[in-house]
Amino acid sequence: MSGTLSILADPPAPPAPIGLIAGGGRLPIIVARGLANIGHPVHGLGLARQYDGELPPLCESFSDVGLLRLGSWAKRLKQSGCQHAIMVGRVDKAELMHDRFRVFKNIPDMRTIISWRRHLRHDRRSHAVLAAIAEELDRQGVSLIDSTSPIPDHISKAGVMTLTRPTREQESDIEFAWPLLTELLRLDIGQSIAVREKDVICVEAVEGTDKMIERAGQICRVPGWTLCKGARAEHDRRSDVPTVGIQTLENLHKAGGRCLAIAAGDVIMLDREEMIQAADRLGISIVGVPVSHAIDKGTPASRAGGVMPVPSAG
Repeated sequence: MSGTLSILADPPAPPAPIGLIAGGGRLPIIVARGLANIGHPVHGLGLARQYDGELPPLCESFSDVGLLRLGSWAKRLKQSGCQHAIMVGRVDKAELMHDRFRVFKNIPDMRTIISWRRHLRHDRRSHAVLAAIAEELDRQGVSLIDSTSPIPDHISKAGVMTLTRPTREQESDIEFAWPLLTELLRLDIGQSIAVREKDVICVEAVEGTDKMIERAGQICRVPGWTLCKGARAEHDRRSDVPTVGIQTLENLHKAGGRCLAIAAGDVIMLDREEMIQAADRLGISIVGVPVSHAIDKGTPASRAGGVMPVPSAG
């Protein structure tokens, strides 16, 4: 794709206003609080029928916007004085289908139509969609920035983060699965893989991590399996950063998973400290795997990943 944008590592200095384009879930709320704590006024754009009701009071201003109205996104952000924005949160297709006014709210504007024709006719994968959105917003004077920059306390750390330690079998499963996960990520198949005793139970595809965990529990009836989750090499942190939370742990425990291995520094842990405490209550170990993404092209999957020993996190 032409016109690839450079990713800003950090937001502008406060008190510069920052826009927050919000989908569903708790992550937009955590980001809004993080930005406010740094000293940035937050101007929110909530994707219609997606965002949490707790979000609007955390913003200096807030507007509902249509999912396919990129032109209106930029217009409203510029009216609020925002030259930078963060885009986070999930999009629930079921909510869209049950909205009586979805036909009117989601009619694409001309900016969206042009962007679609220019970039997405032949490649509709998540990172291609993000790049197209980022380029179109940039054309209109709004730059998307690293979505993790205001929430450093919610990023995964290297090592065993829980008091509950992985078993030797689980450590062996992580070593076995990580090169496979690296290849899955490279191919844009999914972000997660479930393993037990060096057997692959299932891999994540379009269904998402939670439903994949449920499927793994149906396939493997014996508790103790391991879930590995990471981000593709050179992942664009402007959006769609892999995320786990307490709900992930509860789903994992229900399905028989007892170890969660995540890429250190590459995965958002919603309410990280509370999540670690919840994992210990459930008897689940959380391991942050230090992974080097500087893998030469052509490196076989069996040697990719660079998984290192996993000491306890400080």
